[in-house]
Amino acid sequence: MLKDKVTVVTGAASGIGLAMAQVFCESGSKVVMADINEEGLQKESAALGADYVVTDLSKREDCKKLIDFALEKHGRVDVLINVAGIQTVSTIEDFPEDRWDFMISLMLTAPFLLTKYAWPSMKANGWGRVINLNSIHGIVASEYKSAYISAKHGLSGLTRTAALEGGPLGITVNSICPAYVRTPLVDKQIADQAKTHGIPEDQVVSEIMLSKAFIKKLLEPRTVAEVAKWLCSDAASSITGVMLPVDGGWTAS
Repeated sequence: MLKDKVTVVTGAASGIGLAMAQVFCESGSKVVMADINEEGLQKESAALGADYVVTDLSKREDCKKLIDFALEKHGRVDVLINVAGIQTVSTIEDFPEDRWDFMISLMLTAPFLLTKYAWPSMKANGWGRVINLNSIHGIVASEYKSAYISAKHGLSGLTRTAALEGGPLGITVNSICPAYVRTPLVDKQIADQAKTHGIPEDQVVSEIMLSKAFIKKLLEPRTVAEVAKWLCSDAASSITGVMLPVDGGWTAS
């Protein structure tokens, strides 16, 4: 199903985005990797034989530049995987206002714009897959993450709306909502979480990150990427508008 399909992956220099690029390259897709980390992006794209575009997706012109590159290089976009994101742990009272603007631009406005720009190609071909790397926090909330959770809840709304519009066109749109994944982004949160909650860093994973999960282990990036691959398969062709939890039972209780 993915052989020779053109896949755009954001946040692709590391973590979940890199795992997405690896899995889709292995599946025969022509992958365009995007990230603001130029050094990491060059290294990883060279290893995979993929194309890359250095982008700051908080800027609208860079969103268009990315899709334009894919269309000019390959003539189409079949799969869009929105992964790029960032996390800040802070109370609402202390949250920097400019940081709010940046996070909403990167994690909500950018997926909208990239979907908008890729949509005509998918529509013309009668087939498309948009996969939004959401979070368990696109379904439920936790304290000290106001911007992140607002962006992810907004992404859930965008996913549902785009799914309704895309269904008659052969385009499915879904969100994957994992609990904590073993990534550099999560690693960087540990010190902030320890400070905010007033506990030692070595207690953060068990007492904060996995406190509501019933499978007490961090997810691996490739696990999430394999879910995305399945959402592009024929078996998942009627699945759309879904916030798919990969959460160790977090939302079951």
